[in-house]
Amino acid sequence: MIKQFIKTSVIVVVATMFIFSASVNANQQIQVLMTTNMGEITLALDAKKSPITVKNFLRYIDEGYYDGTIYHRVIPDFMIQGGGFDQTYKEKSTHDNITNEADNGLKNERGTIAMARTNAPHSASAQFFINVVDNNFLNHTQKNSRGWGYAVFGKVIKGMNVVDRIQKMKTSRGGPFPSNVPKKMVIIEKMSRIEQ
Repeated sequence: MIKQFIKTSVIVVVATMFIFSASVNANQQIQVLMTTNMGEITLALDAKKSPITVKNFLRYIDEGYYDGTIYHRVIPDFMIQGGGFDQTYKEKSTHDNITNEADNGLKNERGTIAMARTNAPHSASAQFFINVVDNNFLNHTQKNSRGWGYAVFGKVIKGMNVVDRIQKMKTSRGGPFPSNVPKKMVIIEKMSRIEQ
């Protein structure tokens, strides 16, 4: 009887520990380290509210897609954009476009990362931008071409000083772009997951 009680108790304790561990892992943020020639930026991705976008972003990271790409569009008091062009200003090929998740409740606030796209709401693929101020006009308002907004899927949790250094860089024309290109090239040297 005592042996059976002890055995049952051990099973309950082990099961409880397993359930607790699983819940912690499920709620754990996915973190990414972006190493640039201007310094390191750490991102926390919100896979709960932006599952499609985060899965897409991580796919590119795991493939090494972003390594060696540049920030090709830098506008002070607005945002810094990168992830689509190499150091010769050649646009990289991408996977299929993804569904716009801008209706997920996340706002384009300072320090958040969002997907760049064309005027078509569901045209995002690999390029992203980091907001350097609150850009409320980029938020989702309604499901039409004017109101879809830009999908936020994470935020900078370390290295915002690096982002600010980039946004303050002098810009000019470069490659196919008539303006807003940093005179000193800003290179994403490596993007990788941070093991939790």
